[in-house]
Amino acid sequence: MPNNSDSNVSTADALTLLLHNQHALAAAIEEVTKWLSENDVEDVADNAVVAMETLDTNAKAITDAIMRLRQL
Repeated sequence: MPNNSDSNVSTADALTLLLHNQHALAAAIEEVTKWLSENDVEDVADNAVVAMETLDTNAKAITDAIMRLRQL
């Protein structure tokens, strides 16, 4: 399959926007987690921490994909 530079750039740009959204969601979850912890809702706060860890893991994979696309 031939390299399509314009397609790669468009895909990388779209993934970058999704990554920015993911960072925004993580920040919001972090704020809610802090509030939950301060208000003794530890079980829910713990679940939120797990969600943030998943966002972090996926953000790394998205970042790697963006970098590969931009190198083509």
